Amino acid sequence: MGALAVVALVGRLIALFALLMLVPLGFAVAGGDAAQRAFAVATPVTAAIGLALSLSVRRFRRELQPRDGFLLVAFTWVLLPAFGAVPMLLAVPGLSVTDAYFEAMSGFTATGATALTGLDALPLSINVWRCLLQLMGGLGIIVLAVAILPMLGVGGSQLFHTEVTGPLKDQKLTPRIAETARGLWTVYFVFAVACFFAYRWAGMSWSDAFMHMCTTVSLGGFSSHDLSFGYWNSPRVEAVAVAFMLLAGVNFALYFVAWRRRSLWILWRDIEWRAFAIVLAGSAALIVLVLMTSDPLADFSQTVRRTVFHVVSVATTTGYASYDYAQWPVFAPLLMILLGCFATSAGSTGGGIKMIRMLLLLKQARRELVRIVHPNVVNPVVLGGGTVSVRVMQSVIAYMMLYGATLVGLTMLMLFSGLDVLSAFTAVVACVNNIGPGLGEVGPAVNYGSLSDFQTWICTLAMMLGRLELLALFVLLTPEFWRR
Repeated sequence: MGALAVVALVGRLIALFALLMLVPLGFAVAGGDAAQRAFAVATPVTAAIGLALSLSVRRFRRELQPRDGFLLVAFTWVLLPAFGAVPMLLAVPGLSVTDAYFEAMSGFTATGATALTGLDALPLSINVWRCLLQLMGGLGIIVLAVAILPMLGVGGSQLFHTEVTGPLKDQKLTPRIAETARGLWTVYFVFAVACFFAYRWAGMSWSDAFMHMCTTVSLGGFSSHDLSFGYWNSPRVEAVAVAFMLLAGVNFALYFVAWRRRSLWILWRDIEWRAFAIVLAGSAALIVLVLMTSDPLADFSQTVRRTVFHVVSVATTTGYASYDYAQWPVFAPLLMILLGCFATSAGSTGGGIKMIRMLLLLKQARRELVRIVHPNVVNPVVLGGGTVSVRVMQSVIAYMMLYGATLVGLTMLMLFSGLDVLSAFTAVVACVNNIGPGLGEVGPAVNYGSLSDFQTWICTLAMMLGRLELLALFVLLTPEFWRR
C-alpha cells in the first residue's frame, strides 16, 4: 500500500513536470524553431501519463511514512529524466536513448556533463530545456514538491530530510517544513533573477542570459555554446559568473537566516563558509604560482583571470570552461577536480561530499590522534562552538565509506569496459560529485559523447548516486528496508 501511495504522488509530480515543458514550447513557438513538434507532443503525453498514473491508484493516498520518502526520491529521479529526455529524442537527429537519458539526468542532477555536440546549432528551445532542467534540479525537485505538498494534501517532512544535502539536515529553519522549503526557493529565485539581469548587463543576449542564469545558480554548467564561456571571451561575463557561482556554493539556509535577522554577520560566523572562502582563495593562489612557474613569460593578469574562473567553476561543481585547462600542468586540473569533491557547502546547489563533512572528518582524525597520546581524555568533536553528536559522526563515516567504495567500484567498471585510467577515474569522480567535465576523453575541450553505451550508463548511475548523496539510494538495497 505504501508503494502505491508513492506511485500516486509520482504521477502528480509527472503531471506538474509537464507544465514545465510549456516554457521551451513557448520559446519554440515564438522563434519558430524545429523543436515545436517535439514539445507539442511531449507535453500532453507527459501530462496524460502522470494523471493516469495518479488517478489509477488515488484510493491508496495516505500520509507518507519515513521509508516512503526514499521510494519517492528514487522513483522521481529515475522517471522524471526519462520524460525530460523525450523532447530531445524527438528533436535531435541521431540522438540515442542512452545519450538522451544521460543528458536529462545530467540536467536534473545539475552535473553539466554533456554527450551533445553542435550546441550552437541546436534549436533554441532544446537548449532552453536542457538549462531549465538544471534550474529545477539545483535545489532538488523534491524540495519544490515539499513546498507544494500541503496543497496536494500530503505531508512533506520525510521528503525534505531525504533530499536536502548534508549531515546536519535535521535542523529546521522554521517550525513548518513546507515554510522552510518555500524560504529556500525564494532565496534561490531571487538570486536567479539577479543573475539573469547581471548576465544581460555583461553583454549576453536575453536568451543566453536566461539559459546561463539557469545553469549558474544551479551550479549545473550547461551552456548553449560548444565553447562554453570561451564563446564570449569577456572578463565582465566571467566576473558575473564567478560572483554567482560563489553565492550559489554557500548554504542557502544562511541567506535565509541572514535575511530574517537582517544581518550578514551570520555568514562570517559560519565555519563552513569561512572554510569555503579560504580553500578557494588559497587554491587559486597556488595554481597561479604553479602556472607562472611553469611559464614565466605568461601574462600575469590573464593567468589570474583564467585561474580564478576555472577554480571557482570546478570547485563549485559548475563545470563552465573558457579555456582548455587540461593543457595546464597536471597538478592544476587535478587539484581543481579534488576541490570539486568537497568544497561547496551543505545546503548549496553544489555536489560533492560537502565542506561540512570534510571539516568533521578532519576534526575526527585530530580527535583520534589526541586519544593515542591521551587515551582517557574526554575530547568530543566540536564544530562551531557545539558538540557534534555520535549519530552525526557515524553517519558521516558511513557516508565516506560508501563514497570511497562507489568511486573505486565504478572506476573499475569503466576500466573493465576499456577506458583509459585517467578518463575512467576522472569521469567517475566528475559524475559522482556532479562536476561535469573530467580529464582525458571527457575533458573540458571534449565531452561524454565518445563513451560507449555501457560507459554512459555507468556515468548516469554515478550522477544520480552523487546527487542523492548515496545513502538515499543504497538504503533501498538493504533487506531491512523492505521488512514490515
